[in-house]
Amino acid sequence: MKRLFTIPGVILLVILLIFILGTSRVKRVSYLEEDYFLKTAARIDSLKSVVSIRTDSIQAGFSRISLTPVLGAKEDNYREGKFMMVPLAGYGDRKGKPATGLHDSIFVKAVALKSGEQTIILVSADILIMPPNVTDSACLLLQRKGIKRDQLIFSATHTHSSLGGWGPGVVGQLFAGKNNRNIERWISQQITKAVTGAIEDLRPASAGTGSFNARNYTRNRLTGDNGTINGDFSFIVIQQDEGKKAVIGSFPAHATTMGDDDMEISSDYPGYWERKTEAAIGGPALFFAGSTGSQSPEGKGNGFDRPKIIGEALADSMFVHLPEIKMSSNPSVAFVSLKPYLPEYHIRLTTRINLSSFLSRKLMPEPVNARLQALRIGELVWFTTPCDFSGEYALQIKNAMSARGFETAVSSFNGSYTGYIIPGKYFYLDEYESKTMGWFGPTMGDYTMDILSRLSDIVTVNQTIMAR
Repeated sequence: MKRLFTIPGVILLVILLIFILGTSRVKRVSYLEEDYFLKTAARIDSLKSVVSIRTDSIQAGFSRISLTPVLGAKEDNYREGKFMMVPLAGYGDRKGKPATGLHDSIFVKAVALKSGEQTIILVSADILIMPPNVTDSACLLLQRKGIKRDQLIFSATHTHSSLGGWGPGVVGQLFAGKNNRNIERWISQQITKAVTGAIEDLRPASAGTGSFNARNYTRNRLTGDNGTINGDFSFIVIQQDEGKKAVIGSFPAHATTMGDDDMEISSDYPGYWERKTEAAIGGPALFFAGSTGSQSPEGKGNGFDRPKIIGEALADSMFVHLPEIKMSSNPSVAFVSLKPYLPEYHIRLTTRINLSSFLSRKLMPEPVNARLQALRIGELVWFTTPCDFSGEYALQIKNAMSARGFETAVSSFNGSYTGYIIPGKYFYLDEYESKTMGWFGPTMGDYTMDILSRLSDIVTVNQTIMAR
């Protein structure tokens, strides 16, 4: 009897069903008309009555916890950080291969800042991103200790040569290797230790902020000479009264100086900045990946000479500016953390066609705990985002805030991940950032910028409470 279905025919039928039942056209509508915007706007309005700008004396505490794994163990032991193998996260072309060794040690670090009754903890790790499943687990552990999610500001150095094994779903495993629950537990455990250690170290302190231009070390990889470059290095200096000091620095360039053929664990150029800074100040240096969207590193050197040149040059430039920083024991401090409603979630097949939300979630879990945050210290407003945030957008924010008398920094990877947030004019480009990583439609960029503008008002023009 003649077969009704051949294998090629069945494959073709499955593909046709996916396109008929599992795809949709990219939606074209103003976000101002959407329910998710209206709900988010109402949520922002409710925050205005509970967030104030304080000028109390501040306390600060610091913590530095190893994230360096032991490779080649007989069996996994997440409590001690021992693993049979650890895939490197960052490049899909590695195909989940395990790290062959360790080039430099990696860490998770935290700075706790207390003003009045509010304690905020800034946390960064020498990894690709702060994976949502990992930070969610850490937040559950911290909640048991009375520390709430909206007290935490996360970021990562965005090194593409660090711990993998934490990415659920097909897409997550493509960039981070096969999922390993023990690695997830290890990172969550170390984050928890860093946060609690910083809180336990709280002491009277002072803070100051600064920035400088380092555009020679970054370039626009999306549009080349037609695009803009965000070359600003921003930093916060916090010093305890007895002398211990910490620095939080942020720069937009991707930490991709080492390519996919490098199989050693390393912190890339941010690690060189951290180590040189720590040697100079005697305390922890935390690197927060800045507005990494479209921004790639630019520098000379081969192998590990390249990240060393970039990282140490950024440290040397910062050292020039440190003596100019005005420290204050009672700077204006305000912090707002918002969980916005998000547009429909779609993995894209082409520039014009999406997978359905159902199929998209099968490929990668939908981000459900994304935050947008704004921290004010003195005259600096530091925005944090759950994505690779556009360097071009960051410059627009900086210019707008400068007209109001404020310095600005924007960092990425604050504990969830919503892909790339880039200007809508680039959404239909057939490029990695715009097509592969644009999951929430062409208005997601403008929507995010609108929210950040509203959050900036809360931390700059809201009611000020003077120190008692």
